[in-house]
Amino acid sequence: MTITIYDVAREANVSMATVSRVVNGNPNVKPVTRKKVLDVIERLGYRPNAVARGLASKKTTTVGVIIPDISNVFYAELARGIEDIATMYKYNIILSNSDNNEEKELVVLNTLLGKQVDGIVYMGNKITDKLQDELKRANTPVVLAGVLDATEKLPNVNIDYKQSTYAVVTELIGKGHTKIAFLSDGIENTNTRAKYEGYLMALSEAKIELNSALIVELEGNNYHQGTIGWSRLTENKVEATAIFASDDEIAIGALNAAQDAGVKVPDELEAVASNNTKITLMARPQLTTVVQPLYDIGAVAMRLLTKLLNKEEITSPHVTLPYSIQKRGTTK
Repeated sequence: MTITIYDVAREANVSMATVSRVVNGNPNVKPVTRKKVLDVIERLGYRPNAVARGLASKKTTTVGVIIPDISNVFYAELARGIEDIATMYKYNIILSNSDNNEEKELVVLNTLLGKQVDGIVYMGNKITDKLQDELKRANTPVVLAGVLDATEKLPNVNIDYKQSTYAVVTELIGKGHTKIAFLSDGIENTNTRAKYEGYLMALSEAKIELNSALIVELEGNNYHQGTIGWSRLTENKVEATAIFASDDEIAIGALNAAQDAGVKVPDELEAVASNNTKITLMARPQLTTVVQPLYDIGAVAMRLLTKLLNKEEITSPHVTLPYSIQKRGTTK
């Protein structure tokens, strides 16, 4: 039988209001009374009803997290930062996977809103017009983690994707590379678009003509798509001498396919990716990559959301964290 606040109040011979104050940590309770109530709570095994508390306070202390692919290490590391800060500020997390599907994303969003979450941390590939409209209608605080908002209307935490890609490609050009492939999960995706702009800027500055055969757009950011990316380059007969990949898994898939075909890395093919997830250290050779502080992006995004929820002062709703470039075995 479910133990209720009424049962605790009766056993402790106090009012339900007093029990509520004890449960919620209100200091306006005599120490003797507090101990008596806590003893009864422990003896009966009472657990406060989160739903009922939410209805009363109009807060559920629950945050929804929308993630496009829970199997991708990139999002898992972001989610860890979100979870740790949520726990610190006593928020529960509902993690929902959208499978990189725009329609499912809307369903997931409305499901979370139906559960009366206090706020949402969104991780995805792009903010569609439909998603923007739903977020506006919901009037629920939203923070983007590791994804840019082209309209710059939503609070977000990222690195400078354009500048970091520009730096990488410029360094590859400085080594003599003129055939640098750009492998991505789709240039229409907001973050990838920024990386692509950095790639174009580096080529333009070096007066290298853009070769469309070196631009390969894939159907996802996973290992299998990376192998397809290398196949496309081979089919295009462009003889790329370097690769920049928008995702670590894409980079490793392409490199493994290239090495299976007898290409020597890094002597004949250099490669750089852009996330620095744990799998960059598992690849052979280990992968050179742009270092995104993934845990920090998730943690800062969640902290930004708590500030919005608690109406704390916010210096800027758009946070850009520093990046670096970690050189490993896929570059000389």
